[in-house]
Amino acid sequence: MSVAPGASASDIEAAAAALRAGELVAFPTETVYGLGADARNPDALRRVYALKGRPAEHPLILHLGSIAQLSRWAHPLPADVARLAAAFWPGPLTLVLPRHPDVSLVLTGGQDSIAVRVPAHPVAQALLAAFGGGIAAPSANRYGHVSPTTAEHVREEFPEGLRVLEGGECEVGLESTILSLLEEPPRILRPGMIGRSTLEAVLGRPLAGDVPTAGLDQRALPRVPGSTAAHYAPRTPLYLVAGDRWAMTLTEALAAGETPAVLARSAAPVGVTVRAWRCAPQDPESYGHALYALLRELDKLDASCILVERVPDTEPWEAIRDRLTRAARGRGAL
Repeated sequence: MSVAPGASASDIEAAAAALRAGELVAFPTETVYGLGADARNPDALRRVYALKGRPAEHPLILHLGSIAQLSRWAHPLPADVARLAAAFWPGPLTLVLPRHPDVSLVLTGGQDSIAVRVPAHPVAQALLAAFGGGIAAPSANRYGHVSPTTAEHVREEFPEGLRVLEGGECEVGLESTILSLLEEPPRILRPGMIGRSTLEAVLGRPLAGDVPTAGLDQRALPRVPGSTAAHYAPRTPLYLVAGDRWAMTLTEALAAGETPAVLARSAAPVGVTVRAWRCAPQDPESYGHALYALLRELDKLDASCILVERVPDTEPWEAIRDRLTRAARGRGAL
């Protein structure tokens, strides 16, 4: 068995045995680290909710080793599944499908739909192969907090001890795109780095409008992870600042006695003294990869607030805008 540095074959086998015994295991995926449990074990699933502090009506994403296992978990399978799986699995796309009658409602948050993906990370693939079944895995952090993209982030979240498989930094760094196939046309329920235009090119037709959409009854949509208004948030209050208000907002914050930490897309002005200034990558892929690690770093600095420069209003930045908006918990600029 060949896996990424840091996770040996014996590590993988021990983690698979722990899952069979009803224990929880944190493991890397290409998006973020997941908090894994045997998806067929309702007691283990309840331990995930309890450890995270996650509401029981918020479904968990099921991770499978391949599409060959999918029919045991989702039924009937929509016609688009094969096309999407061929294009994006293994990878950062989660599909919302009709739940198979044999699947526990604990896994699906009481819904008749199930969210499924096939992760691409070699450690996740090795664990799934050794376990031989489905692993339910939300992000390995306290509910609503910044997702972990390294094993050390997971240990910071759960210092009381949790089995963690090493797998280096997550390649993508943002959670998967969630696409619902429960309606026609399909609808994005959570943006990710696989964007709307890429999905439409594979499907050969437009997707449904953005979520939320004016006039759309949100209660009619399946509940999915990361869809609450406040999520992915550091403990330090975070504010988004438009680029044309950047200098004014920073000046006003310092004059008011704030001690901000800053995440910007440009270097710090000469003479400006803040708790910390981090210059984020300029392209969306690199920015997404670095975002959660940067937010966690700034959250440790005892700053009065975190000021984040808004990112471009274009499709490649959609997932990042979504995460930052939720991290700001509805706050505007200072």
